[in-house]
Amino acid sequence: MYTTSSVFLQSLANAGITHIFANWGSDHPALLEDLQRQRSDDGQTLTKIITCPNEMVALSAAQGFAQATGRPAAVIVHVDVGTQAMAGAIHNVDRGRVPVLIYAGASPFSSLGEMKGSRNEWILTVQDIPDQAAIVRQYMRFTSQIESGKVVPGVICRALQIATSHPKGPVYLWARREVMEEEVEPSAVKAALPLKKWPSVEPAALSATAAETIARALLEAQAPLIIASHSGRSRDSVPLLANLSTTVGAAIVAVCPSAVAVPFSHPHFVGFTYLNRASHSHHLAKADVILVLDADVPWIPAVQAPNQNARVFVIDSGDPLKIISAIGQWHADAEMLCNADIVLALEAINAAAAKQIQSGHTSLIEQRKSSLTSEHNEWVNSMNNKEDTWPEPSLQDGRATLPNVLGMLRRTIEQQSPSRSLDKTLILNEGITNYPLVWQHMRTEMPGGQLTSGGASLGWSLAAAIGAHLGAEKDYELIVSIVGDGSFLFCVPSSAYWIARRYETPFLTIVINNGGWKAPKMSMLGCHPTGYGSRAASGAELSVGFGPDCPDYSQIAVAASAGWAWGKRVGGNGGNLKEEFNAAISEAVRVVLEERRCAVVDCVLESI
Repeated sequence: MYTTSSVFLQSLANAGITHIFANWGSDHPALLEDLQRQRSDDGQTLTKIITCPNEMVALSAAQGFAQATGRPAAVIVHVDVGTQAMAGAIHNVDRGRVPVLIYAGASPFSSLGEMKGSRNEWILTVQDIPDQAAIVRQYMRFTSQIESGKVVPGVICRALQIATSHPKGPVYLWARREVMEEEVEPSAVKAALPLKKWPSVEPAALSATAAETIARALLEAQAPLIIASHSGRSRDSVPLLANLSTTVGAAIVAVCPSAVAVPFSHPHFVGFTYLNRASHSHHLAKADVILVLDADVPWIPAVQAPNQNARVFVIDSGDPLKIISAIGQWHADAEMLCNADIVLALEAINAAAAKQIQSGHTSLIEQRKSSLTSEHNEWVNSMNNKEDTWPEPSLQDGRATLPNVLGMLRRTIEQQSPSRSLDKTLILNEGITNYPLVWQHMRTEMPGGQLTSGGASLGWSLAAAIGAHLGAEKDYELIVSIVGDGSFLFCVPSSAYWIARRYETPFLTIVINNGGWKAPKMSMLGCHPTGYGSRAASGAELSVGFGPDCPDYSQIAVAASAGWAWGKRVGGNGGNLKEEFNAAISEAVRVVLEERRCAVVDCVLESI
């Protein structure tokens, strides 16, 4: 017997979906039945089914899969409650511009037994709401109800066509239980449409006029600045941006990046910022030409605005006015807003710059390059000093710093990984208030070698590591999640490490344990720098602290995986912290690389 669910699953497979991250419910009988039919007939299912005990973990894993591979994954959740339980991960896939197909069942509309799938459980009544898709519609690129098995292939193909076109993002489909139980002829399953006839929209090119204008402005500038945020999502853009900076002698600053925009070692790369109550960069104040690449927030005017006389050019892959992204109030004082694929845009600007460069530009460009190289080297030296300055063993109240930990982690990976480098290591950065430090001290070179969620919801990194491993295991020797203690709990570690063991997806977790939520404390101080809260004795008093001793994050992973994961807490007061951290991190890396198990190092640092 074949049903709409048979057509649905066949259509996903035909469209290239290889993994479904599923959280099953009462609306999925026909899907479960057809999956078992596939196992009976073929010995396996058409797509890999990843059972996820939590919906937000499922969607975050699908996001990590898509970020690591560039291919969409699918998520199946349960009616209205499962849709809501995806929670902040919905925000992340939207803001991160990640293509994911989400399917949710819906309660039956019949209750007298007149149709297969009619209501036969009490929950099917209370889970029926007037507009289920409204829960997520403002975050989706496309939503649609499946109303018959006959239309399933076209609905799925259209959804994925939209999801994978700029600006990429999530899509949401839903269907009533009776519809998914509807019987169909075997020919309907075999006739499911292939995706190749539903191509993504071809990327938009930058106009010749825009490319020539931007290239000329950069060449003639006294102090050109390139602000890159999300351009590295298109990995081919990374060498193109490096080349442009080298050609014109422009500084590069990564602002709220979600992917590697330029190799860390590029001599004109001068820093990361997340604009958190601190100045942007001295380059913003003096820049007379600014090129902004795929940025939602290139600067915050109330904190630091560009030079009012600067020429500003904004390029965005598909949404320069942030209309599709549904960002409410948004503005940049720009001379030019360009809707263009970042790779095509950088190719065009590079070509225009090469054509326009003249001997008269050479002296000024060389001066800029020399100054930027010196600044880059000084920046790296200052970070080296911070990494190498550990508390004296005699200090009973001394604590390691995050630069200490990250420097040791980076060097350990370089020593123990098969390639003896970070070139085949994937860093998933969910450091939140420590975002910039993780970027700085892990010093990633390779395109795609470090990622964030691209959004503001916490709880992405553990599941993303699972998804990345499932999709791109052959591309990486080691996957590392670097996560704050607050974010670690948002990641639903009990579910994440269970999945990791079930599907053998080993990764290393470094928990930045500063005893609570530092972000809300810093937000408070940003508004009330000398108020009552500034005088609170501890994070616990302020109600944002957890205390460094509870919980033991490493042992949550051990328990959730029934002892399969390895875990250790380090960083108590006093002792030789350098030796303690070195032993723990070295063993953790070894466990993941050699034993192929998860490892968690709970790093107790200075408490908030």
